[in-house]
Order: sequence, then C-alpha cells, then structure tokens
Amino acid sequence: MQLTNRSIVVVNKQMTWMEKLYLPAIVMGLAITIKHLFRKKATLKYPEQTRAFAPVYRGMHVLKRDEQGRENCTACGLCAVSCPAEAITMIAAERKKGEENLYREEKYAATYEINMLRCIYCGLCEEACPKDAIYLTDRLVPSEYSRGKFIFGKDILVEPIDKRVDISKRKKAYQIKS
Repeated sequence: MQLTNRSIVVVNKQMTWMEKLYLPAIVMGLAITIKHLFRKKATLKYPEQTRAFAPVYRGMHVLKRDEQGRENCTACGLCAVSCPAEAITMIAAERKKGEENLYREEKYAATYEINMLRCIYCGLCEEACPKDAIYLTDRLVPSEYSRGKFIFGKDILVEPIDKRVDISKRKKAYQIKS
C-alpha cells in the first residue's frame, strides 16, 4: 500500500574516469581556499581596534548615584527576585545617623554582589528596579583567570562620584524600541 502517489526516480549514473580520480573536486577546493587568502580579514586586533556595539548592547552593571552623590539602591530586592539566573545577592542594613549624605533612604544595601559568571545580561534587573539604581552599561566585563574575581561587589559596581557612567545611549535606544 502506497502512502502517496508520488514516485521517486533513482538514477544510477556511472562516474566517468576523470570523476573517479576526484581531481576536479580537489582543484575546485584549492581554488576556494586560494580565493579566501586574498580576501579582507574579518578579525580585529583587539586592544588597538574595537568593534562598534549596538546601542542596546548590555554589558557590565553599574549602581547609579543621584545628583548629590548618594546611592540610589534602597535594598528592596526586586532586582534579585527578577534575576532568572539568581546572580544577584544583597544584604540590607539601616542607615545610621550621619550617613544621610551616603544613602538616599533609611534602608540601603550593605552588601550587593553580582556573580558575573551566572549573569545572562537579560536586563530584567534594571527593569525591575523602582529607584533606577542598577543599569547595564556598554562597557565590557574584564577578563580574569580565577572564578572568584567575577563576583563583583559594591567596590566595583557603584559608580565613582567624580566619574559618572553615561547610560543615556542605552536608555534612548530602549525607549525607542519599546
């Protein structure tokens, strides 16, 4: 019993003497290889040359400060809850008297760590943050030889007071996309 009414025609064509030598196939393969030798190279010499990234590229995280230099993070934990890779951990603490110029709210993140080996750079942490405290920048994560150096704490993540991190390119590109 046939399932379809189509029939397949099989041709058992004999190879010629030249085809049996495989010489034409070898010459064609060499011609392709030689043609690739004279093409422009696709690789870049990395430290000297860098490839342009898309404006929506998500790279290294940064914990933002407000205009007065205080940390925006209030340790609400929404970024840690929304992270599908469970890469963010934090411990909350109460602000003490005299620390009003360091932290915006009464509660702050005493320790804030991101395991960059687990992070999948999805951007859900910055979407979940109600205080605009965490952003993914266009900077590359530096390479290291040991795994322990990929757990970034507040010493690496919080932006310096004197050197603000520009996140406007990603913000504009994201707003256009949405």
